[in-house]
Amino acid sequence: MGALTLTPNIATWAIAALATLGVIVRPFSWPEAIWAVLGAGALVALGLLAPATAWDGVLKGTDVYLFLVGMMLMSEVARKEGLFDWLASIAVRAAKGSATRLFTLVYLVGTVVTVFLSNDACAVVLTPAVYAATKAAKVENPLPYLFICAFIANAASFVLPISNPANLVVFAEHMPPLVRWLGLFALPSVLAIGTTYAVLRLTQAKTLRGQQVATDVAAVSLSRTGLVAGLGIVATGGVLIGASALGLDLGLPTFVAGLATTIVVLLLKRGGLVEVAKDVSWSVLPLVAGLFVLVEALEKTGVLAMLADLLKGYAHAAPEATAWGAGGLVAVLCNLVNNLPAGLIAGAAVQAAHVPEKVAGAILIGIDLGPNLSVTGSLATILWLTAIRREGQDVGAWTFLKLGLLVMPPALALALAGLLLV
Repeated sequence: MGALTLTPNIATWAIAALATLGVIVRPFSWPEAIWAVLGAGALVALGLLAPATAWDGVLKGTDVYLFLVGMMLMSEVARKEGLFDWLASIAVRAAKGSATRLFTLVYLVGTVVTVFLSNDACAVVLTPAVYAATKAAKVENPLPYLFICAFIANAASFVLPISNPANLVVFAEHMPPLVRWLGLFALPSVLAIGTTYAVLRLTQAKTLRGQQVATDVAAVSLSRTGLVAGLGIVATGGVLIGASALGLDLGLPTFVAGLATTIVVLLLKRGGLVEVAKDVSWSVLPLVAGLFVLVEALEKTGVLAMLADLLKGYAHAAPEATAWGAGGLVAVLCNLVNNLPAGLIAGAAVQAAHVPEKVAGAILIGIDLGPNLSVTGSLATILWLTAIRREGQDVGAWTFLKLGLLVMPPALALALAGLLLV
């Protein structure tokens, strides 16, 4: 009888694992979304998940969908109206022909964008701007600069609660006040950002040494619609900080800000809706929906209750050792199932287990920073991958993993050490 009861659970785990593998490996070069949706569909078709439960899973992602649509609309409008080309010309002129100076400038801008607009926004908004900058600078190999957008999006994503939507999931209604948050995560953030920069600089040094950066870049004037798009992005940052301070969900404010910016720009231009809608990466939405359904199915197998019991026992017996172990384990697991579902499961386990603040903080660091190991570790990195493919660039899973193995572990170890020192 026990074997019979276990069979549906094993089947659920097997389908979830295969779907995740499909997202990572992309067999037949099919988009990531297809594999997530196929996995979710298989669970329903085989009777392992009731259609109503699957739909509940899809609905749980509503805030994420709204956030992404708002950001993607804003980014697409800004790209089309030349905002990124304008910013690129400023950055390239400030670099004064130095490849390493341009690298540092991009890294600093990436940090600011992630902190105040979130890691997903960094991937969506900054990546096209950085590509535009490398194109303006006539850089032969833009990858060292594009890698910054992927890695800083996760490395700087626990400076503020809004820097990563996963932060809101882990702490939920037990979110520390902003002053307490900064007290906990300021040192770990500085260590994660600094270490990631140092390792990226070292690993990309050879490529950067051989790069020629143009100095004769003509100044680009910013159009009126480009200015509106830029103001929309800045205003969104303010809205997100305000919403976070009030404890509100971030999806709807971001969607409203993105939609309002798009409408104002299109009214000023008197058209262009079809062009904007056509170029937005809509496939990200079914990917996220599929991942939410997979998480819903995994929760039904009882894994959540088991994790909560384990976490509770260890956290109260040896909090410091549990913080190290849980932070490291979650960091690796994010790369096997993506940090969105991992964050949902870990966040629910943290709330159920009522763990000490330092243990919750270590798990959060693992969820935020761990995805720098692989190309499908976080939604931000998948969005980054989509953005660079649009520009004719691509990075394979193995190429990213080889770099991630050098970048992520030291940053994670120092960030966890910083948290436990506080």
